[in-house]
Amino acid sequence: MPKKVLSAAIVGLDAKLVQVEIDVSHGLRSFTIVGLPDKAVEESKERIESAIKSSKLLSPYNRTFRVLVNLAPADLKKEGSLYDLPIALAFLLASKQTDFNAEDKIFLGELSLDGNLRKIKGALSFALMAKNMGMKEVILPKQNAVEAALIQGIKVIGVESLSEALSYLENRKMIEPAIHNELPTTHYSLQTEIDIGWIKGQEYAKRALEVSAAGGHNLFFFGPPGGGKSLLAKSLPSILPPLTIEESIEVTKIYSVAGLLQEHQNLIIQRPFRSPHHTLSEIALIGGGNPIRPGEMTLAHRGVLFLDEFPEFHRDALESLRQPIEDGKITVSRAKNTFTFPSQFTLIAASNPCPCGYFKNPEKQCSCTNSQISMYRRKLSGPLMDRIDIFIEVPAVKYEKLASDSSEKQSGALRQRIEEARSIQKERFKETSGRVILLNSEMQIPEIKKYCQHGQDSKDLLKKYVDSGKLSARGYHRVLKVAKTIADLAKSENIQKEHIAEALMYRLRD
Repeated sequence: MPKKVLSAAIVGLDAKLVQVEIDVSHGLRSFTIVGLPDKAVEESKERIESAIKSSKLLSPYNRTFRVLVNLAPADLKKEGSLYDLPIALAFLLASKQTDFNAEDKIFLGELSLDGNLRKIKGALSFALMAKNMGMKEVILPKQNAVEAALIQGIKVIGVESLSEALSYLENRKMIEPAIHNELPTTHYSLQTEIDIGWIKGQEYAKRALEVSAAGGHNLFFFGPPGGGKSLLAKSLPSILPPLTIEESIEVTKIYSVAGLLQEHQNLIIQRPFRSPHHTLSEIALIGGGNPIRPGEMTLAHRGVLFLDEFPEFHRDALESLRQPIEDGKITVSRAKNTFTFPSQFTLIAASNPCPCGYFKNPEKQCSCTNSQISMYRRKLSGPLMDRIDIFIEVPAVKYEKLASDSSEKQSGALRQRIEEARSIQKERFKETSGRVILLNSEMQIPEIKKYCQHGQDSKDLLKKYVDSGKLSARGYHRVLKVAKTIADLAKSENIQKEHIAEALMYRLRD
């Protein structure tokens, strides 16, 4: 009689239930896996055979067994090696070498040849799916147990080998459920290499960085080489507040599926800071591949995406930023499936004014031709640049600033101000229905109309810039969002004229 155990598959960032059905009968020796398996699943036959032998049990090739494994649903492609454990357990059940209750349990794990279990990807997604489906237990490799235990309300059992899994299932050994103790707290001690206070001069740029961090606004640095653009961007993590528990689960789930969790790292607390090289492809930026995996936009979710040498990126990669910046998510469509990945990130871009970097520099002569400068700037389209909130010129630093003795740390004080501003925003948007809004940059037109109230003098100032063509409709709304963040930093309930003036100063560029 066929036997069945339950497992799961990763589809995008979420998990879907997979039934592992197995039929064992006498006949010519064969071991067949059906149900749209990939090469890694096909090769599991040899791993399972050796692991069962190493566990002192009867393997499929020891007798004239005809083994048929079906992974249902059959139209869902099964990828990876996590089906080794459920297939091995289902075979032992079907060949009557063991007996246990497999209901309400999810089994996951890759087997080594000696029967031990290796770490898998996506444990957090599997535990979340099991909880949502009302399952009671998740049995998976011990290395993944603490990560999966982050999801409350489900029993997570970590096992080291096939033999230990059988001992537990047959009630010959008791295994305590995994417990996750590494939860984010309000106490925050970031060991960062770059404190924003170490950067000499550039007070104007530091202020813009503070506004960007407080409201999640996109920021564009431009200026000659050596002015500190990259250093300013890399100091941003030192002033960002930690992730909340909800955000931590979101980000950890992404990194777990991508297989990017570091050794002994079960929960990501610090905000992601992604800085890809300018040679990356469009697929690497937005996500894709076979199987489809999240790209840099998604890996920067709830954090920062820093694109240094902005115009050097491929044009198609840059243009792919437009929709995610606006919507906070990226939809990847393929012939058979469509996947939606979260991408609520803060974009920090840095660029030289021309290929040589010295256009309009009073100290050094630019060696670029007009056509080279035009081609360089044409890579940055108007619609893309219109989605950036803050433009800051970073000039070369004078000797007096570089030689100054002041090297005090400023990140702690700035981070506290930013945390207070973000708390104001969280409180403001907690009653917003329909979608989750955490920062001012995530507001859409209904929220802008409701929360970005300003006086007549501010309206007259904005009217002047809109009517003159210096501000587009999108630019107008982005100025209001930045002004609201400036007001939050100043702990002002309403937007004042000086807040609008500062936001306009950041918005307008040559």
